Amino acid sequence: MPLKFVLAPDSFKESCTALEACQAMAAGITRVFPDAEIVEVPMADGGEGTTQALVDATGGHMVKKEVTGPLGNPVVADLGILGDGQTAVIEMASASGIHLVKKEERNPLVTSTYGTGQLIKACLDNGIKKIILGIGGSATNDGGSGMARALGIRFLDADGKDIPEGGGHLDKLASIDLSGVHPGLADCEIAIASDVSNPLCGENGAAAVFGPQKGATPEMVAKLDKNLQHYDKIIQRDVHKSVGQIPGSGAAGGLGAGLLVFTNSHLETGIDLVIAYTGLKEKLQGADYCFTGEGQIDFQTKFGKTPYGVMKTAKAVDQNIKVVAIAGSIGENIEVLCEEDFDGVFGTIPQASDLQTLLAHGKENIQRTTESICRLIK
Repeated sequence: MPLKFVLAPDSFKESCTALEACQAMAAGITRVFPDAEIVEVPMADGGEGTTQALVDATGGHMVKKEVTGPLGNPVVADLGILGDGQTAVIEMASASGIHLVKKEERNPLVTSTYGTGQLIKACLDNGIKKIILGIGGSATNDGGSGMARALGIRFLDADGKDIPEGGGHLDKLASIDLSGVHPGLADCEIAIASDVSNPLCGENGAAAVFGPQKGATPEMVAKLDKNLQHYDKIIQRDVHKSVGQIPGSGAAGGLGAGLLVFTNSHLETGIDLVIAYTGLKEKLQGADYCFTGEGQIDFQTKFGKTPYGVMKTAKAVDQNIKVVAIAGSIGENIEVLCEEDFDGVFGTIPQASDLQTLLAHGKENIQRTTESICRLIK
């Protein structure tokens, strides 16, 4: 009876997509086991590559849309429509990400999530009823006010005028006007893919923890946190919701809070969302081996990363499924992963070489490593 292999890697960052990693693994397996049953399930953890992975896994398609970037300049962002035609996937970083802002221009006082709101609006305009929204890699600290603004919600000062965009202006907020909100918003469910448990405000909040990596000085951090506290108070008064201390509300500079307040949404860990939407559990039924992996694997892999989530899922389906992780590079304290039920962790680097060469030959290295593992199995 032919062996069944389920291939469920994440992308190998800057080297190959999750689908390409699947294909490379499959090529390595068939050189040793030409009759093997191979099931490819491209994976992601809610961060970069989630849209592409879910589109590939469900037979969907990608859509490009011009939106407003974090500093007001136009950017071309991606959104994915899954194979069911009813579900969209958005990575907020595609519209409002830190990679869109030059290092010297990073300023979370003025950056905005407006472009992310435009992507949500595009989905609503096309009758989408469910959105998976990954919120990692943001350049923003505006509490999701920019996103809400794109959906018809107004943030007004004491004179009834719209306040400027950015978290640095939330201290001017006097009232929130919901009268012009997009009519499709109430009927659309948004699953927020986030692995961040920080609250909106305080010493573990959005500004204090993530502000510095977005360009905030200590003075900016203090101002942003104070402004988000004020924002939370106005939300409580005008929208009758209190989300400031909910774990995850501080994700993406408070976009988590804005989504929880202004949309029909809930927070989920990214890897759990992807596992559900790809049908990984069902595809693991009857498997002999599960191969997973990503660009780097180390002791942090156990904290919500794709290979760990895949391993836990496989072992829950059947403890006898052998789970093998393949990585471009293997970091510190890898032994903790083997203690956690991984049956093996393998690196793909064949010899000392410069990074660009290794990235360029990522697919060949994955294929060769997979083939070697299969020869060991045989």
